[in-house]
Amino acid sequence: MVSTTVAVITLQVSNALAEYSFTVENSAETLIEELLVSEDGENWGHFDIGSGIAPGETGKLVWDKNTDDQSCSQFIKAVYADGSYSQPTDFDFCQETDLVFEK
Repeated sequence: MVSTTVAVITLQVSNALAEYSFTVENSAETLIEELLVSEDGENWGHFDIGSGIAPGETGKLVWDKNTDDQSCSQFIKAVYADGSYSQPTDFDFCQETDLVFEK
C-alpha cells in the first residue's frame, strides 16, 4: 500500500511540472512575425515568438502556465512580415506536437 501511495504522489508531482510545448516550422518564404491563438476562433491572443521564425526554420514554443486551464484544441494562425495571414488551423496541442505553416 505504501508503494502505491508513493507512485501516485510522484505522478501528481511530475504532472504539475509538465511543460506543454510544440514546434512550428515556417515553410513559407516570408518571416513569421507573430502567432495568434484562439479557443473560439473569434477572440485572438498573441503567442510570444520573440523576433519571429525565419523561412525554413523551426522554433520550439512553450505554453505559459496561465493557459493550463484552457482547451487543448485551439485555433492558430501566422502573421507574416508582408502583412498577410495564414488560414486559421484547429490544432490539438495535447495530441500533436508539430505544426507547419506554408503560405
